[in-house]
Amino acid sequence: MSKGPVSQFIEKHYLHFNSAALVDAAKGYEEHLLDNGKMMITLAGAMSTAELGKSLAEMIRQDKVHIISCTGANLEEDIMNLVAHNSYKRVPNYRDLSPQEEWDLLENHYNRVTDTCIPEEEAFRRLQQHLFDIWNNADSKGERYFPHEFMYQMINSGVLKQYYEIDPADSWMVAAAEKNLPIVVPGWEDSTMGNIFSSYCIKGEFKATTMKSGIEYMMWLADWYPKNCAGKGIGFFQIGGGIAGDFPICVVPMLYQDMEMHDVPFWSYFCQISDSTTSYGSYSGAVPNEKITWGKLDIHTPKFIVESDATIVAPLMFAYILGW
Repeated sequence: MSKGPVSQFIEKHYLHFNSAALVDAAKGYEEHLLDNGKMMITLAGAMSTAELGKSLAEMIRQDKVHIISCTGANLEEDIMNLVAHNSYKRVPNYRDLSPQEEWDLLENHYNRVTDTCIPEEEAFRRLQQHLFDIWNNADSKGERYFPHEFMYQMINSGVLKQYYEIDPADSWMVAAAEKNLPIVVPGWEDSTMGNIFSSYCIKGEFKATTMKSGIEYMMWLADWYPKNCAGKGIGFFQIGGGIAGDFPICVVPMLYQDMEMHDVPFWSYFCQISDSTTSYGSYSGAVPNEKITWGKLDIHTPKFIVESDATIVAPLMFAYILGW
């Protein structure tokens, strides 16, 4: 398949340093898929609010990603953008805001993510009213689901269509729900909807056990990985770092060391996009080779690191993989 204009531009101009690493990693991703390998993408930071769905949704539709690990914020903020996009407020001069101006944003029910403010009423409360019904239905029946499964139920019910303010083709959660794409959401309680669900549990309206936990996500992933790692294996494409990355990558050493499944293969491709400083000791800044010492990657695993802004790099890499 011949490449489109974006990919041609990348191949002509991205020849050195981090730009060359971007091309190498994208080609490695392509080769992994051509060899019938599967790929996990992990989403940290505020990638959904950065509207990564414009490219990630097509990656999902074209089977370029087979499982996603994301924070609770990324899980919900893609849907918030879907239903409240026109009420978002951009603040290009966010660095110049005074404490009083930040307080004014709060008073006007705007929650700021760098240069983008999410509207509380149109985004948070709009989801809350429909999720309450879905949570309540499950709780009353004694049914239990994972956080992303509740989101899928809400999307697939069609109840949100009345609010759509962007093309749903640009929502990665809509694309994922349509395919019932596997998702793990470690630390989901660290999110707006997670906080809201917790408040209902504190008030005695729901049982905490109605929401399946992070331990159960790891148990589910420990079952999924061996069933899907045959042949070329499973690659790991890490955007940012944090719990969205470290939680799922640990399933391999857990299976090998703690479950004593010594035939389980390592992750068979690895790429991270991060600008975190290695010497600071963070997971996000750890170079790929460090993961060898933790039993996550093999000596021979293809490893790539693009030290740049993920909001710039990830869409370009996805465009290249999609042939745009």
